Amino acid sequence: MNISRIGAIFEKDLKDFSKNMMLIFMPVLPILLAAMYSRMGGDEKMPLVMIYIVLGTAFAGVTYCCLAFMMAEEKEKNTLRGLVISPATMLDVVIGKSLVVILLTLISVIVSLWLMGFEQFTNFQAIAGLSVALLFFTMLGAGVGMFVKNVASTQIYLMPVLFLFGMTPLIDGLGLSKGSIVLKILHAFPLPQLMKMNETGSWKHFGVVAFWLIASIIFAAICFVKNQKDD
Repeated sequence: MNISRIGAIFEKDLKDFSKNMMLIFMPVLPILLAAMYSRMGGDEKMPLVMIYIVLGTAFAGVTYCCLAFMMAEEKEKNTLRGLVISPATMLDVVIGKSLVVILLTLISVIVSLWLMGFEQFTNFQAIAGLSVALLFFTMLGAGVGMFVKNVASTQIYLMPVLFLFGMTPLIDGLGLSKGSIVLKILHAFPLPQLMKMNETGSWKHFGVVAFWLIASIIFAAICFVKNQKDD
């Protein structure tokens, strides 16, 4: 890992990010949702599912969406090719490209939790779970950004990721039977597992989320190597 290379990529992305109004707005969306939900709840404690909907919006809308868009933009401009074949490693590229997005996600999440109530997220287990989820969405965004051909193509994957990974806390309200295979699969997704860990305190749910992180790292690595070999 080369700090100077990471710093150079970060500095460039910071300038590019500040010029894109769509990307600037994305971190505000979870905060607006949190403010709306907190007003609806009044003085009552915010339901866990609503908190995770906001967190899912932050992770999917800010971390994944913004990073996928930025990676795809590099690919469309033919500058990603130069990055992946340069002496910079995959770690250098992903960290450098994701620093701005991660920073904005953290601000969005912290402000949102402050509005909704963060008491349930002050212990080590909850912080560790959210950290792994953040890394999962980071690697997923990086992988998709390197996988697609251009910026427009990221739109194809935006809604599926938002609903499958960002909105899965809502699955129990879909009316599916408890024995449904679809429900069982969706319960194994990262955010429902974090909700269960929050409720039960069991670390086995953390292990499932860690598995998702490993899968996303493998996916991003495959896409990185593919871009190195593309002519």
